[in-house]
Amino acid sequence: MTFFLIMMGIVTLQRIAEIKIANQNKEMMFSKGGFEVGKEHYKYIVWLHIFFFAAMIGEAVWFGVYPPVWWTLPLVIFILAQGLRYWCIRSLGPFWNTRIIVLPGSQPICSGPYRFFRHPNYLVVSIELFTLPLIFGLYIPALLFPILNGLLLTMVRIPIEEKALNEVSEKIPSSTKVN
Repeated sequence: MTFFLIMMGIVTLQRIAEIKIANQNKEMMFSKGGFEVGKEHYKYIVWLHIFFFAAMIGEAVWFGVYPPVWWTLPLVIFILAQGLRYWCIRSLGPFWNTRIIVLPGSQPICSGPYRFFRHPNYLVVSIELFTLPLIFGLYIPALLFPILNGLLLTMVRIPIEEKALNEVSEKIPSSTKVN
């Protein structure tokens, strides 16, 4: 249980730091004429993550923490996903956010992991939602939340984000677009 509490503390501190970065980036984008798109669905993303942590803590308290013998595999995958997360944050720079913030006249970022995947940060979140609970043998959140997150991303978040990025990109002359 001690390792579980330490990991929950580390991930919570990581999330707080990321929200701080996102808020700083949001304010900077707003100061340059950026605006938020899809604001109405953001609360569902926040609630999904709150319920994810609550479900992990609830299962740990009610049923105990029984890491499987192969717990190091999801731990290694989780740690590797953090590397991808920070590559995403670094590649997007001030454009990285937990919200959909678009800056008119800007070009889509196509460097770093964005050369290989359209939405690598969403891949990271999906990996985390699956691997973090598996480290501790918490199978209910490991199965439930990746599915809920996948539905929220594919049915709501990604279509809104793609539409916003395409609209901003369409306003840029094709000769200056990054492929």
